[in-house]
Amino acid sequence: MTGRVEARLKELDISLPKPMTPVANYVPYVISGNLVFVSGQVTLGANGLEFVGQVGKEFNVEQGQAAARLCALNVIAQVREACGGNLDRVKRCVKVTGFVNAVPGFAHHPEVINGASDLIGQVFGEAGKHARAAVGAGSLPRNVAVEVEAIFEIA
Repeated sequence: MTGRVEARLKELDISLPKPMTPVANYVPYVISGNLVFVSGQVTLGANGLEFVGQVGKEFNVEQGQAAARLCALNVIAQVREACGGNLDRVKRCVKVTGFVNAVPGFAHHPEVINGASDLIGQVFGEAGKHARAAVGAGSLPRNVAVEVEAIFEIA
């Protein structure tokens, strides 16, 4: 389906990945009323898991931002699936929560999660402005550097 958001993706030269299949006992998203709750998305790229390791050890802040951006691509892919392929149904990104697998003492979680927030803003414009939490974690699933979950309002 082509629409305003798909045109924006094309303009940004972004192709969304195939939505990830859950690896445990959960669903990739839940629709409740007009909200889509997207489960945490990790750094799964075309060749499998990317950015495996800790920010502040194996990865710097800029690489952490790239990891968060990859997570956001996976989030948007799940939202597209939830919307039956029509991202123009997205009225707003309500909230993003980002988790950073970081070394003790790391203090730049917000800057890392900007990689996800910036992408969502670029794709959805004004509707991409959201509330957010950026949280440090001692570890994440499969030892990925970042995980991002989000809530979207849809029509």
